[in-house]
This record gives sequence, structure tokens and C-alpha cells, in this order.
Amino acid sequence: MSRTSVIVVGAGQAGLAVSHLLTASGVEHVVLERGRVAERWSSHLWESLRLLSPNWLSRLPGFRYTGSDPDGYMSAGAVADYLRSYANASAAPVVENADVLSVRGRGDGYTVATTAGTWIAGAVVVATGWCDVPSIPGIASALDPRILQVTPATYRNAAALPDGRVLVVGASATGAQLADELAAAGRDVVLAVGDHSRLPRRYRGMDIMFWLDAMGLFDRRLEEHPRPATAGREPSLQLVGNTNGRDVDLHSLQQRGVGLAGRLVGVDRRHAYFADDLAATTGAADIRLRRLLRRIDAYAGTANLGGAPVLAARTDGHLERMDLHHARVGSVVWATGYQRAYPWLHVPVLNRAGEIIQVYGATPAPGLYVMGMRWQSRRSSSFLDGVRHDAATVAGLVLDRVGAGARTREVAA
Repeated sequence: MSRTSVIVVGAGQAGLAVSHLLTASGVEHVVLERGRVAERWSSHLWESLRLLSPNWLSRLPGFRYTGSDPDGYMSAGAVADYLRSYANASAAPVVENADVLSVRGRGDGYTVATTAGTWIAGAVVVATGWCDVPSIPGIASALDPRILQVTPATYRNAAALPDGRVLVVGASATGAQLADELAAAGRDVVLAVGDHSRLPRRYRGMDIMFWLDAMGLFDRRLEEHPRPATAGREPSLQLVGNTNGRDVDLHSLQQRGVGLAGRLVGVDRRHAYFADDLAATTGAADIRLRRLLRRIDAYAGTANLGGAPVLAARTDGHLERMDLHHARVGSVVWATGYQRAYPWLHVPVLNRAGEIIQVYGATPAPGLYVMGMRWQSRRSSSFLDGVRHDAATVAGLVLDRVGAGARTREVAA
């Protein structure tokens, strides 16, 4: 059994950002990672995935992108390499292949048991991230077992799916990208559309992320949200990382031949049932998009000088029911978001939904903190670029709790 001042669980961008700041403050700590640094970016995402944000928008504490393609979009593998470079540059004390088995309170600290050993620490930072376990609705169990079901964590490419039509469920960033990729590969695709946020890839000659960053929209604080309690359930942005400026939205998907349906509300062995809400959800997303573009125009100080028009998707011909056998559906892709799972966290900080209760990273349990949650303090809290803000807050909280003791041990050593 080993002793340290702080345990950080997870060596993704959130955990490494906190580790960098703890190292800079001279605080003894260990970062525990169940696989390799940036394991999820390395092995649990589909082959063609790229960041939604340009490379220049990849700022971490003491580190930023310095490559030759600042306006490009890193692949998942490139992000993994970027984070490993960050860990090396920070001399992060990462213990790889240390799968956490339990975190339990111990006096005024915690015991953390892993497959690589057990540690005692005065504080623990849970940095396992927002996109932890793919969320699959309960209705999935009613599907004919002959239909292959995959998630973004198990999908690799179009060729790996069986023959037949593909039903993609969910039209935020992931669902839209996968529907686009499958259609480009010649697959027959139907996309079940729920709430989504639509953005153009480029506007007024600039990447849309330039405007969102320049206007401070990513730094919008949680307390400024009209409904803070629901902020974490907002759909992700309907974008794809490409340098040709091509949009991936419902209109462009229809141009590729993708069929649109409303929200998937039910499944039996043979049929899928859809809500009659496609026009409403699509119309609401278009209204929000036009409102944003007007804000950008006002920020730029002139009228629209060349932004592409907002082309609406066709929402006629509502599909209420699909006979999966007759439609030759061979696979379903559940792009229905993620949930968090903490079977190893034996500290009373979870709410009824199994989420960690926290305020700006501090949980009800003294010395237990969390990093990387959506809207933890602001819109960008779960983004690669945005974790730096919460990392500074959480590192400060950790220093308040263990900093003096950690420095005393360091001087004594």
C-alpha cells in the first residue's frame, strides 16, 4: 500500500490538466489510468472520427497545439498522441493499466484500490469524463437479435456492418457524422432525429468555432444559463471536422439520400415506431441557428456579407412505423449519447440518476472532486479546450485541502 497526497482517476485531457497544475504547485500525486494515457481516444472511437474544433482550439494548461495544421481537425489517434505529448511534457506521474476497483473513505482521506496496487490519499479527483459509457435505451432489448446493434464505441467503419439498411438513432454530432459516412459509402440510411443543435462549418469566411470562441460563448457560465439544471442534457453540436467547409446537417444528409424520421419512441421484434415531431425539432434547431447567425453579424459589426443561407430539411412524408424486416434493416447504430458509471465509487456522492453531485467540481464529500463534466462551470467544461478553466478551479480546491501537508512532506523528503 502506497501513500500520496492526491489521486487523479483518469489520464485524459481533464486528468492531465489537473495533474499539470498540481505538479506546478509541487503537490505529490498519482494519475491512475485503466489503460494507456488517452485510452478512450486510442481504442474506443470509430476510425474516421475527428475533432469538431480546429486544432488551434486545443489549449491545455501550459500546452497548446504547435503543429503545421492549426486550422485542421485532429483525428482520434492524433488527439491521443497530443495528450501523450502533454503527459510527457508535464512529467505527469501516470500509472498505466491501473483499473480502479474501489474508492472508499478512510478517516480524513481515501483508499483507492486498483489492479496495480492500493493507494491512500488525502484527496481524489475523478476525471473519467463525460463520454464514459454509451447510453442505449431500454427499448433496444426488444429488437430482433438478427439485427446487429452497435454504438459509437463499437462502430469502426461502414464496411464492418452487415448488408442491409442502417437505422441511425440520434442526430447530434455523432449520429449526423455516422449517417453521413454510411451514406457516402453507398449504404441506405434512415436517421431517427431528436433534439439537436445545428451549426454551419464555416460562416463569413471563418470556421464557426472562431466566432463562438471570439464572442465568448464557450465561456458562458453555468449561472448565466436560463435553466442551469438542464444544461448538462443539451444536445451536442451537429458538426463534422473537415477543412473543405462542407456542412453535415439534415439538409445535406437528405442530399446524400439519407431518410429522416422523428424521434424513435418504440421497438418490437419487427417494427420501429417514430414520433411525429421531425418538423418541430428541425424547425426549433433552425430558429436557434438563425438567432446565432444574427448575433455573429452584430458582433462583426456589419450585415451578413456572405454567410451561406440556412437551407431547411424537408420534413414532409412523416414516417410513423418501419417494418424492419421489409425495409431490410441489418443494423442499428445507437448514437444516443453517453452516461457515467461509477461502480467503484463507494462514497455517498451520487444522485438518484447515478451522477456525481458537484458544484464547480466540489462534491459533498470533503476531499473528493470531479473534472470534465458537461457544464461543470461553463459551456466548454467537457471540451478538450475548455477543461483548463475547471482544472484551475479544482487544483485550487485540492491545494486548499492538502497543499500545505503535501509541501511539508516534499521538504522533509
